[in-house]
Amino acid sequence: MAGIPRELPDTALVERCRIIAHRGVHDNRRVVENSRAAFELARASGVWGVECDIRWTADLVPVVIHDADARRVFGRPLRIAEVTFEQLRRELPLVPSLAEVVAEFGGNTHLMLELKAQDSPRRDRWAGILRRHLAGLVPGRDYHVLALDPELFTAVNFLPPEYCFPVAQTNVAALSRASLEHGYGGLTGHFLLLDARVKQRHELAGQRIGTGFVASRNCLLRELNRGVEWIFSNHAARLQAILDSFRG
Repeated sequence: MAGIPRELPDTALVERCRIIAHRGVHDNRRVVENSRAAFELARASGVWGVECDIRWTADLVPVVIHDADARRVFGRPLRIAEVTFEQLRRELPLVPSLAEVVAEFGGNTHLMLELKAQDSPRRDRWAGILRRHLAGLVPGRDYHVLALDPELFTAVNFLPPEYCFPVAQTNVAALSRASLEHGYGGLTGHFLLLDARVKQRHELAGQRIGTGFVASRNCLLRELNRGVEWIFSNHAARLQAILDSFRG
């Protein structure tokens, strides 16, 4: 996709598009993913939103980290669900709590909150805790909720379903049906998998489409020209600069 030339999009398509930094703007060397520094870089680059992953400590504090353990990012065998927040803060101070992210970025950077699956003996308490954390924000305006497994949306049962978005991997057909049947806000997934038919199906139902793994100027142009509103990327700062250049 990077090598295929594309036409410049109409102004209306450019103005409609929103770039979302996948786990913030990071390289996992100088700036760690899902950290406050990564989200600050996204905000400073003019990026509209950040995607951040929510897991739970042993004492039910929602924290922002993608993996179930800290091996890949931090080189540590520590498992998030097996330590208290106090232990996590002592061992991995770069992992923020959801409360810290909401306090610093809520209302000024759109939060795409992805719920991660994990075993928890007190999962029934997740919804009440998340409701309190998000009480000062307006759903839709300030945040949306994502999940690979739509069953996780029970953790935000205080929200109308249109603020929830399944994230498709290779199961696009199944999650597309689920989104339409349950009245979710739409569907997100890889830009190659959410083709024109899928996009049209959801737009006819008044739903949104968000595509991910967009990394180049030409791929960005492709998504703009087909009217994609949300674009998730690991190269969000660069894509935002390109998008801004189209605005003159």
